[in-house]
Amino acid sequence: FAIPQTSVVELVRASGNSEHTIEMINDAPVLRLRKRLLPLVSLRDLLALGDDDQGTGEGDGDGKSEEREAFIIVTSVGAYSIGLVVDKVYDTEEIVVKPVSPILRDIRLYSGNTILGDGSVIMILDPNGIAAATGEIAIADSQAKAEAAAQSARGDDRVALLIFRANGPEPKAVPLSLVARLEEVEVDKIETSNGMPVVQYRGQLMPLVPVSPDAEMKTEGRQPVVVFTDDDRSMGLVVDEIVDIVEDKMTVELAGEKPGLLGSAIIDGKATEILDAGYYLSIGQRDWFGTQGQQAAFGIDGGAKQVLLVDDSSFFRNLLAPMLRIAGYEVTTVESADDALSLRESGQEFDIIVSDIEMPGMDGFEFAETVKSEGSWQQTPLVALTSHATPKDFERGRAAGFDDYVAKFDRDALLTALSESLAMTGDAA
Repeated sequence: FAIPQTSVVELVRASGNSEHTIEMINDAPVLRLRKRLLPLVSLRDLLALGDDDQGTGEGDGDGKSEEREAFIIVTSVGAYSIGLVVDKVYDTEEIVVKPVSPILRDIRLYSGNTILGDGSVIMILDPNGIAAATGEIAIADSQAKAEAAAQSARGDDRVALLIFRANGPEPKAVPLSLVARLEEVEVDKIETSNGMPVVQYRGQLMPLVPVSPDAEMKTEGRQPVVVFTDDDRSMGLVVDEIVDIVEDKMTVELAGEKPGLLGSAIIDGKATEILDAGYYLSIGQRDWFGTQGQQAAFGIDGGAKQVLLVDDSSFFRNLLAPMLRIAGYEVTTVESADDALSLRESGQEFDIIVSDIEMPGMDGFEFAETVKSEGSWQQTPLVALTSHATPKDFERGRAAGFDDYVAKFDRDALLTALSESLAMTGDAA
């Protein structure tokens, strides 16, 4: 099995003789980790893979359980931390995530699968699904759950953001979902190639891009880097320090007037610059467009697929449009369903439409019903984009005419939905 590296907080080896010990509280195993108790979940038991004779600390009466070792993956799911007890940890590896078969889509323990070089199929675990399946053992903070439910009911568009400082004291931010990992590279390992600082990273050269041309990198020690990855391409954004990861409602107060800046917003009570990750990706990898992993964005004739993005939020339009262009799509953006329908009446055609659900005036459901009921876009695939991705929402979206449903800021899911929807349209043709 595989688990996203961004979900892994740390790896712990526990035994009766180590500083980290497994204890039983109310017949539930917990790990005493740095003066706090971490609820444990046996992956073998959760996936019903048979008897776990290695166990999670429950003795068999012979006193040998204290000598047994347990490998624990500490993973964070929102405000919760869970320890997954596994048999063995192998290695980290860059993989291409493939969506699970539709017949397995309702099994929330898995988020996808991949095929390794030797042909073996590896299932990718979904920490959110695991947290939901473990119930009160893994999610004991009912107050936090109630608050999360209240936020959803209020319609709060809260997003996880990575806060850092770079070339100045003012905080800067990028959506956490776009970040592959945080690294600190040894300054003496930084080289120069084609006039750009690079570092050898996982067998490849990774360009290092400063936030602004006049920003200076460290001359000794370790340089903090925010790594963005897409398939086999990586880019490191050079920062001064990582400040925090916060979840806050996003409201852009001031539009950005310089390259690489989407605008400024109040995040965690402070004025924060929201950076355009796509801008820096295009600097670090000038040929990022049209890589092998992005061929789904192109038709048989090699022309880029046309995407219509409908969203009343200028922030989300400015965030998603560059990301889709980097993936190889031609993107047209409008801020309302009425503007989109005006394009239809003027005779414009698109290969696929991505529409927000929560919009003033005509919402996404009404827009989808209108598109599918009449006009030249009846056969055009529709992908819903929303912050509320409950089963009830999925059902209503399908009934309205949407071909797929994607949560906002789930970059991989959006690209997968576009690829699958376009592929199905091609097969139907």
